Amino acid sequence: MLTDTTRSPYAKVHALDGMKVKWTGGLWKERFDTCANSTVPQLKHMFDSKDISHVVENFKICAGDAQGDFDGTVFGDGDFYKWMESAIYTAYQTDNQLLKDEIEKYIDLIGRAQQPDGYLSTKQIIGERSGNGVSRMGDINDFEVYNFGHMFTAACVHKRITGKDSFLAIAARTADYLEHLYEEAERTGEVQTAVCPSHYMGLVEMYRTTGEERYLKLAKQAIALRDSVKNGLDDNQDKIPLKQHEKILGHAVRANYLYAGVADLCLEEEDPDYIKVLHKVWRSLVDKKLYITGGCGALYNGASPYGYFFDHQLVHQAYGYEYQLPNVTAYNETCASLGGVFWAWRMFCIDPKAEYMDMLERMMLNVNLAGISMDGKRFFYENMLRRAKELPYELVWGQERTEYILSYCCPPNLARTIAESAEYAYAVDKDGVWTGLYGANKAHFKLENGANFTLVQKTQYPSNGTIAFEVEESNEIPFLLHLRIPSWATAGVLVNGNNAIRLTKKHAGTYQTIEVTDPKNACICLKLEMKPRLTIGHGLIEEDRNQVAVEYGPFVYCMESPDANVEYLEDLLMPLDPGFEPVEYEIEGRKIQALEGTMLQICHQPESFERDALYQQLEPENVKAVPVRMIPYYAWDNRGRGEMMIWMPLAWRTVKE
Repeated sequence: MLTDTTRSPYAKVHALDGMKVKWTGGLWKERFDTCANSTVPQLKHMFDSKDISHVVENFKICAGDAQGDFDGTVFGDGDFYKWMESAIYTAYQTDNQLLKDEIEKYIDLIGRAQQPDGYLSTKQIIGERSGNGVSRMGDINDFEVYNFGHMFTAACVHKRITGKDSFLAIAARTADYLEHLYEEAERTGEVQTAVCPSHYMGLVEMYRTTGEERYLKLAKQAIALRDSVKNGLDDNQDKIPLKQHEKILGHAVRANYLYAGVADLCLEEEDPDYIKVLHKVWRSLVDKKLYITGGCGALYNGASPYGYFFDHQLVHQAYGYEYQLPNVTAYNETCASLGGVFWAWRMFCIDPKAEYMDMLERMMLNVNLAGISMDGKRFFYENMLRRAKELPYELVWGQERTEYILSYCCPPNLARTIAESAEYAYAVDKDGVWTGLYGANKAHFKLENGANFTLVQKTQYPSNGTIAFEVEESNEIPFLLHLRIPSWATAGVLVNGNNAIRLTKKHAGTYQTIEVTDPKNACICLKLEMKPRLTIGHGLIEEDRNQVAVEYGPFVYCMESPDANVEYLEDLLMPLDPGFEPVEYEIEGRKIQALEGTMLQICHQPESFERDALYQQLEPENVKAVPVRMIPYYAWDNRGRGEMMIWMPLAWRTVKE
């Protein structure tokens, strides 16, 4: 289970055990199957390869199975632990015995690489042996504690799914090392806080898995130590005490991991001050700094927007000013939106409001799935909202998905999240079920009120808004079914047997509760009206002024070169009546829901228009109607190099004018 909040005193809901719910059809099953059959083996090859990532080779050197020097990234250990999490899930969901055996071999290798005092970071272990001057905990940018955190989480998942203690025992010894480290930091006052603090989530999960209070104490200690950092930085969110945070800023992955970890702590211990911080910073993100796709962190590099004139702090992969959301240079590291999913889920556990699950769905379906190709083998590190035919400057990362990127943190993070996606399908409390991600699935529930049943969800969502529920294998004890009405769903109907509720705008972004008093004969159907809609942005988002995006249900759509017979997408204008209709379309052998309609093309006069001119006089142009297709943003960059746009210039006229 992603987060086992079953016994968390301040969790209003908790996840269903991941082995008790499975996708049975539709997009999520296709994505899970691709992850299991393609992505997990692909990543295994990358980690195993001595000449590509060198990650497993580093562990072998530490264990004495090989000779050589450290190579690869400093956070490679943590990335491997993320992959192991995805491998554990998929192996046991699909009963892949070969992969199960491989996992145990890797755990044995990791255990033999670990030092007697519990320390485990391959760069430093190899460096100590070679005498090259590399030291433990000498540089926060060596990501040692980040690696520890992902090990803790993977070990907890392994224990819950397999019942085995082997991986958890390794994690416990590393936690012991961390405990001594923090005790020394408190004694000396020499404090360094970790970057990308995965260990907050990891330590709390160790507490939930083992029941040992010391892990919760250690998590509290780690979070509290942030306030002792001298000369902290906005980049790492430790410039001011945590309880003074009001805005989301700095490195987007670090920020989202931080607040997810603080939310984990709030699920275990009451702290009104931390809760206030979480709400303030959440609103800062979703109201003023979030891309329409759910992308987080607009800037490749920038200065902290809240520093003083003589105290500018350079930040990277960062949140910028409010409404600073460029499209061509949008950073939106995949790991940042994945961190957003972790944070949104924990906020939902604290307070099950539809807005948290809506945001989780937006991030999952749009920017996260866009981070991986349809075949599950190529990845984006960053997620732009526009790709031009050519640029007169070079971006930090390439504009096409690749099989291997030097910073390989995102691919395994994506893999584990997709592998575990069924856990977001439902949450439960003592007498009811809360729907999360909609999709065809089958799940078994055993509630505290005694209700024991299997819930079958039949739907083509997110391509279609009809979602039906049937109850099987019930002991006939009544239960509550809380149905999420997404914020975009302003019309529809909720049918419960012979009763029907007409859904309107007031229901959007809420949960509607059904009392299932006769489970055996329950007939519940949610029909959400889905139609294409044009979306505008806030007036202060300068790059999106007088532009619109197209959404359909929970999907954000984009225009890509193969879908319009024009040389430049910038010559297209969105009319007020594009007449979009949903059609089935195929990319990479996978069916998607496309939209076909009509847009307007500006027909420039070659003698009076210079494409490369910085400025030029506006001349009356011919405009003609052209047929176009739009595809879900997650499906782009699977048909070769071309242009792509989400935000389209708006023509304040209809096609026929």
